[in-house]
Amino acid sequence: MSGIVTPRTGQRARAICDEPCDDTVLPFAVERLDLRGRIVRLGDSLDHILTKHNYPPRVSRLLGEACVLTVLLATSLKIGGRLQLQTLSDGAVSMLVADFDAPDRLRALARFDTRKLSESPPWADLFGFGYLAVTVEEGVSRYQGIVALRGQGLADAARQYFDQSAQIPTQVRLVVAENVTEACEAWRAGGLLTQFLPGSPRRHIQVDLDPGDAPSGFTIATPPRNEAWAEAEALLSTVEDHELVDPSLSSERLLYRLFHEQGVVVYRPQRVKDRCRCSDERVRAMLAGFTPRERREMTGDDGVIGVTCEFCSTYRAFNPGDFEN
Repeated sequence: MSGIVTPRTGQRARAICDEPCDDTVLPFAVERLDLRGRIVRLGDSLDHILTKHNYPPRVSRLLGEACVLTVLLATSLKIGGRLQLQTLSDGAVSMLVADFDAPDRLRALARFDTRKLSESPPWADLFGFGYLAVTVEEGVSRYQGIVALRGQGLADAARQYFDQSAQIPTQVRLVVAENVTEACEAWRAGGLLTQFLPGSPRRHIQVDLDPGDAPSGFTIATPPRNEAWAEAEALLSTVEDHELVDPSLSSERLLYRLFHEQGVVVYRPQRVKDRCRCSDERVRAMLAGFTPRERREMTGDDGVIGVTCEFCSTYRAFNPGDFEN
């Protein structure tokens, strides 16, 4: 029998689900290590977002990471409203925006400097100096956390975010790849977020170090090292990038490989889909807020006002005369 337990029955599962399930978030817990986490797999939803824009591959990969991170953050914080992840910087990619509307809607866009992108080598940082902002909106409440970008990637910036906001030991992995088959090429992404939430001080042990050449009687004060978190980090370090995007490897199977000796509890998976919040009504209401002169300046040679959504690339045409009454 497997080492995966379903919380609904409390019984050890007889089989692991080996059927990969894209566009899902799978929460899990490893009680013996005081570990909580979730795995995200994005398939068609991410491919739709990236192919609509036809970004250069390097920009697509970075935006794919932003999408995975946004889903990880939004579902781990269990928001009931909206979470937005945004970067602003002086690098080749000047802005990334990814929105998650609870419970399952994701959209994203990127802005970049074509010249800077062409001049930067393949291994170069595309952000430069700037910041990453995470904004949560629930009803009338609004919260924001900001992390400086100084050459680190999104995964490192996310770890800094948790260090600053929650002060919880956190590991983040983000992987984006193109799945190439005889039929097509499609974008895929995977992510893993794990956090240490100790329930007992027994997890902390003190490490005594040799004071070396210090005077007799002198002792060195060392911070407590966490045995369980150290074990979890060692296990998590064995995860290969390809395992997070492998279309033939299920999230449950990956968790079993990692934690079968400790036992892992998996919870009900959550679906994710690419959905923009734009609509004819929203755009029409926006245009109605302009003056007649401004709408005339927006009107093209074909006599209509054309509006293209930056997120989903949907084009809509409106008759300016419809707003005059």
